[in-house]
Formats: sequence, C-alpha cells, structure tokens
Amino acid sequence: MSNQDRIVRILKAVSQSDDVPAAEESLFEGGYLDSFALPDVVSALEAEFGVKIPDSDLNPRKFETIAKIEQYLAARKA
Repeated sequence: MSNQDRIVRILKAVSQSDDVPAAEESLFEGGYLDSFALPDVVSALEAEFGVKIPDSDLNPRKFETIAKIEQYLAARKA
C-alpha cells in the first residue's frame, strides 16, 4: 500500500466519507477536513507512519492536500 493510499484511508476514516479527493485538492475547501478534525488526522498519521508531529506544525496549510501531507511526512522521516 502506497503512502498516498494510507493517507486516503485515514482521511476517509476521519471524515467518514467514501469520497477520494484528488492529490492536489484542498481538503478544507472540499469539506473533507476542518480545524476540529485536523488533530484527529494528525494523531492517525503519527500512529500510521511512526512520526511525531509537534504542536507547532498543527497548521492547516501543512495539511492542505494529500500531496502536501505526503511531502510533510517524507520530510519528517528524513
């Protein structure tokens, strides 16, 4: 399973939606996430990818799209 597939699975669980957003589609503007759901997504990402995401990074711009989440996770693991 690719990292993108793992991220999509998390987003589906948190948003309780079966829709799959495009990699560059805004998760917030598309209604997949809001500021209340972001901490849930971050917690799930930490568990799934074995990374620690500091509170200072809880910025919606860092998690705006699936592509940005992938890039962020790659940087955290590097």
